[in-house]
Amino acid sequence: MDLQNFYRGNEFEAYEFLGAHPDKKGTWFRTFAPSAKSISVIGEFNNWTDQYMNRSYDGNFFELYIEGAKPSQMYKYRIEGANGAVVDHCDPYGFGMELRPDNASIIRNLDEYKFTDAAWMKKRTTAKDKPLNIYEVHLGSFMANPDEEHGWYNYKDLAPLLIDHMKENGYNCIELMPISEHPSDESWGYQNTGFFAPTSRYGTAKDLQEMIDMFHKNNIYVILDFVPVHFAVDGYGLANYDGTHLYEYPHDAVGVSEWGSCNFMHSRGEVRSFLNSAALYWLKEYHIDGLRMDAISRIIYWQGDERRGVNGNAVDFIKTLNTRLKKEFPSCILAAEDSTNFPGVTKSVSEGGLGFDYKWDMGWMNDTLNYMRTDAPYRPENYHKLTFSMMYYYDANFLLPLSHDETVHGKATILQKMAGGYDNKFPQGRTFYTYMMTHPGKKLNFMGNEIGQLREWDEKREQDWMILEYPKHDEFHKFMIDLNNLYLQSSALWEKDFEEDGFEWIDCHQEANCIYAYKRSSTKQELVTIINFSDQKRDYYMPAENLKKKSYSEVLNSDWIKYGGNTEEKAARHAVKDGYVQITLPAYSAIILK
Repeated sequence: MDLQNFYRGNEFEAYEFLGAHPDKKGTWFRTFAPSAKSISVIGEFNNWTDQYMNRSYDGNFFELYIEGAKPSQMYKYRIEGANGAVVDHCDPYGFGMELRPDNASIIRNLDEYKFTDAAWMKKRTTAKDKPLNIYEVHLGSFMANPDEEHGWYNYKDLAPLLIDHMKENGYNCIELMPISEHPSDESWGYQNTGFFAPTSRYGTAKDLQEMIDMFHKNNIYVILDFVPVHFAVDGYGLANYDGTHLYEYPHDAVGVSEWGSCNFMHSRGEVRSFLNSAALYWLKEYHIDGLRMDAISRIIYWQGDERRGVNGNAVDFIKTLNTRLKKEFPSCILAAEDSTNFPGVTKSVSEGGLGFDYKWDMGWMNDTLNYMRTDAPYRPENYHKLTFSMMYYYDANFLLPLSHDETVHGKATILQKMAGGYDNKFPQGRTFYTYMMTHPGKKLNFMGNEIGQLREWDEKREQDWMILEYPKHDEFHKFMIDLNNLYLQSSALWEKDFEEDGFEWIDCHQEANCIYAYKRSSTKQELVTIINFSDQKRDYYMPAENLKKKSYSEVLNSDWIKYGGNTEEKAARHAVKDGYVQITLPAYSAIILK
């Protein structure tokens, strides 16, 4: 490891030096703790008795080689800090950890598993002109394992269940909520103690590598939720690691996040090198296809508050990180969860941007869901909530997210958000999802959305798969399967996602009727979507001056009987006559024509 790069924040492979590295006879242990008075290694290999590490290199590092220490054995660093306190810590660069509430690190050999996904790695792209339909998953609550105490499946045992479900339901990318080790189930992985350790809830590093390999064999992207802003306060983790604020700010005004966790001090080069190395580690050692980076607004602005100004050191960090990741892995996907209007988030760093491939379109999500909560009589005055997204759409490469955050904390699930009573939620949900899947931008849905789950997500319970026994949910599920697969198969819905000639309004001034009409185009295809968000049947004359064809056929109608609607499925054709296409739109319905 280059020490100058490490201190300057330009090191990306610090994990190859720091942490626990086994060989045939024993293991090297190394840690960075400049203010520590002394550090010993305690573990299974020495009956948890102190073996003191040597201060080495420039005096800021400690290291020790221990014969007989081998993979799968547990260890901790016992640190006498600058403040005089003696605390047992897990290894900041440890590759494995015990199941909570225990917290020892575990020696792992990352070379034990041999990937077989060379063909996938060679052909993968950032999907700018390809379909990207993301299924966001919390591994512990997708499906319960009846044979395990906590109900968890092992990584490699869960993979076939997820793969079968995703392929049936038309998803080609899985986004894993954070799987870095974390002490509290309720944090969902967003408050980490082991940034290099796959959570032991679901198995070992090798198990996770095998899981990702299986996804790649089935042509499914794997994106990991990565948390570069904050970390858990637990005393055995990064907090006060060497008896000082080594990773976190010393002042609560900027050192404590809104979630009660410790904010990383991005002004320190050692901290930036830690995070750089963690990000690269998942891409390199686990063949992860991309990172969704959490809470980027808190990187851009102090505490995420624009009034506090830009956090220049953190912005520089993210630019350096993204530049190097794209240099090493040009085809990896970097997505920002960002609700700000900060310019250039998805521009390259060389063009003055932050270097992300995609940005979550939080404005689209909030406006659309607010519209769908609005009772039908009041939708005309809110009509342009659904046209506003295209006013700014080409400012960035957007991804449309309906994530876990929209299904918890009293917000209600997506289908439950639809206005009106139980019976009205299903036709509106079908109409809403047609709008989402035909709107420009890549797609993300949280698990359970595809079956119309009405219970808010709980990390301790599996999804309510039994609701598919009820006809309305089964019909809704069939609709979502067909809609998702139509998206995957239709180049008009993704080839020109970020080109202005890929989308065109046909009619966006039907305020009183709550009707919207637009077309999506690719080099080979044109699709037309007409949506009626009102609670009334409409006979609509759609302007045809910008349409290429003389007649169109229905490829999907959200009101078909098989989806729970009232319209018979047939080879319906709609001809252009006198400059219009006349079409009957049932209440709360959407039709896609080709």
